[in-house]
Amino acid sequence: MTGQLKSGSVISSMHSWSKISKVGLPIILLLVMAWGSLALYYQLENKPLRYALLFLWSGVCLTSLYALVVNYHVKYFLTVCGVAALGLSIWWVQIEPRLSREWADDVARISSGVVQGDYVVLRDVRNFTWRTENDYDIVWENRTYDLRELSRVDMFLSYWMGPAIAHTLVSFGFSDGSQVVFSVEIRKEKNEQFSALGGFFKKFEMTLIAADERDIIRTRTNARGEDVFIYSVDMSPSARRDLFLAYVEKANELHRKAKFYHTLTANCTTIVYTMVSRIVGGLPRSYQLLLSGYLPEYLYKLNALVPGVELAELKKQAYINERALQAADNASFSERIRVGVPHFH
Repeated sequence: MTGQLKSGSVISSMHSWSKISKVGLPIILLLVMAWGSLALYYQLENKPLRYALLFLWSGVCLTSLYALVVNYHVKYFLTVCGVAALGLSIWWVQIEPRLSREWADDVARISSGVVQGDYVVLRDVRNFTWRTENDYDIVWENRTYDLRELSRVDMFLSYWMGPAIAHTLVSFGFSDGSQVVFSVEIRKEKNEQFSALGGFFKKFEMTLIAADERDIIRTRTNARGEDVFIYSVDMSPSARRDLFLAYVEKANELHRKAKFYHTLTANCTTIVYTMVSRIVGGLPRSYQLLLSGYLPEYLYKLNALVPGVELAELKKQAYINERALQAADNASFSERIRVGVPHFH
């Protein structure tokens, strides 16, 4: 009797597995085909080769899928598809980021820094003058900052694709009125455009730019027409200093060794979260870290924004575009865009 029960259980399990495999294997095959197709599309610059391999890869996958559905020489076709997928995977893992390419002007250099006690010498601080996105003066500078004079941290959010997606920039202010902004960005090649989907497929290297606010903020408000907001962030003096040094360390790391940008795991917001969480500790994870347009809500819940002001009012006062357009390239740009913005003293 026990043997019959076991036998029946095995047969039932086999039937269940058969049903699952009939549905599951085609889905897995379609996912593998989609991943391989996108990998080939974003990595191969030679168009004839790209489309030839895409045709071959898709043909192998679709033929295997058809064989699986009609139950025709399934093992043979799945083996062929498996070998093709293995070859594609071996090619994929060998793709390495590079420091040397024909970079776009605004990311031609990666900022770096030398720490000398309380002083930090930042090399290759970008200070372009932007008239339009394609019309600008190229200026890279070396600047020295006294960490004892570090007095504030502000977060800029630049919205370029709806309310959920924003580029995150962190600005450090000093008691003498100077500002420097750190921005984690893709390192574009000349004539290359950002693609969120391509960012999943090793399409872009990562860079860290230190820049003057009249450069990196004004290019977004005045040249690109993106909506930009500024929020004063509550951090202790020691945390501000540690975060500044963490940016310098990250810049030096990218200056020495190239790394890929990743739309989900290594972007302008997740890198900042990683650095801050090491300093502050206990920061919760949230979908708002991925949908960076909602970072104000995240910080508001943590009481990291100016207290006593409702979030809706903070957002209203944080919008700087009109002030940035009026300030243009005025030397007091940083001061003028902060008029009326609540901040910590």
